[in-house]
Amino acid sequence: MDPKIVEKILEIRDHPPQQLGRTPGPFTILYYLNKDPALKEVGYKLPRSTRTIWKVLTKHHRIYHPLQGVAEPEERPQPGVEWGMDFHDVSTVPAEPEGKQLHMVEILNLVDHGSSAVVDSDPAADYNAETALRKLAEMLLKHGCPDRIRLDRDPRWVGSWTAKDFPSPMLRFLLCLGINPRVCPPHRPDKNPFVERYHRNFKYECQLIEKPTDLNSTREANQRYVHFYNFERPNQAITCGNQPPRFKFPDDPSLPPVPEIIDPDRWLSTLTGRTYKRRLDRKGCFQLGNQTYYVKQQLHGQMVLIWVDGQKRQLNVYASNKNLVKTLPIKGLQNRQMNFHEYLNLMCKEAVSTWRKVQSRTTRYG
Repeated sequence: MDPKIVEKILEIRDHPPQQLGRTPGPFTILYYLNKDPALKEVGYKLPRSTRTIWKVLTKHHRIYHPLQGVAEPEERPQPGVEWGMDFHDVSTVPAEPEGKQLHMVEILNLVDHGSSAVVDSDPAADYNAETALRKLAEMLLKHGCPDRIRLDRDPRWVGSWTAKDFPSPMLRFLLCLGINPRVCPPHRPDKNPFVERYHRNFKYECQLIEKPTDLNSTREANQRYVHFYNFERPNQAITCGNQPPRFKFPDDPSLPPVPEIIDPDRWLSTLTGRTYKRRLDRKGCFQLGNQTYYVKQQLHGQMVLIWVDGQKRQLNVYASNKNLVKTLPIKGLQNRQMNFHEYLNLMCKEAVSTWRKVQSRTTRYG
C-alpha cells in the first residue's frame, strides 16, 4: 500500500471529522477514505476491505489487543473434599399453556471436584428454597459431608445475591453442619467449573438427543446418563486421565456423617468482623436478618455501620463519626442444641419465609 494511503488512514483515525464525535473504526475510515478528493485525483488504488484498514491500525498501534491471560489451573483436591452444586434447566420440557413458563423441570447436581464424578443428581419440577434445602439434606444424609461446597448466587441458595444481609437459611444450614459454602462471584460460572462442564456434557450428549418432555422421561434419561458418565464415558479431566471417574476412583471417599446433634447458632461465629451498613428509619431502627433493632430516634435518617461480634453474640453500632453508639444482642438465636431433623425443619420454615420475600421483590421490580 502506498505510504500516502497509510498516512491518510492514520490521520482519519487520529483526527476524525469534527462532526463525527467519536474515534472512527475501519468501516468509518473506509468511508471517509473513498470520499477524499485529493486521493481520487492522484489516482491511488484505495483499499476496498475493512480488514485492510484493521491491519494498518493494528500495525501502527492504533488498536489495542490485550495479551491472552494464562488460565491458572483449578485446584484438584482429594475426592470428597469439595463438591460443586448447581441446577440444570431441562429446556426440552415444554411450558404449561396457562401456568408455569420457565424451569419446568430442573436437575439438582452435585459433582465431586477431586474425581469429577457425579455424586448425586435428582430432577424435580418444584425446586424452591425449601424443597432444594430438603433435597440437599437428603443427599448429605446419603453420602456424608464434604469439607466445602461451591455454589452460585441462585436466590434459592443465597436469598439475596447482594450478600448485604445475614447468611440465608441454606448457607447457615451448611455452616452449622461444618461445611464451608464457597459462593461464586456474580456472573462467573467459570468459578464453578466442574458442575458447569458436566451440565454442558449432559445437554449435548443426552438432553438434546433424547429430548425429554416431562419429569418422568427426564428422570429416566438422567439416570442412564449419570451411570454412563460415571462408569463408561472417558473423562479428560487431569485427575481421571481419560478414564471414567468411577473406574479411576472406584472407592467412595469416607466422609463424616451428618451430625445427630447440631448447634443452630454455630454459623454466627463465622461472621465475627463482618460489617453491614444500614440507614435508620424514622423511628431510629434498622433491620438485619428478619429482626428489627432500635438504636436511637434522634439519629433517624443517618447511616450507621454495624460490626458483628459473633463470639459475644452482639452487634456494635457505629455512627458516621465512627463513635460507638450502641451495643445490641443479636436476636433470633436458638441458644440450645437440636437434633438434625428438628433443625432441618426450622431452616426449611425460614427458607419459605425468605423465598417469599425474594419472590415479592421479583414481582415488584420485574
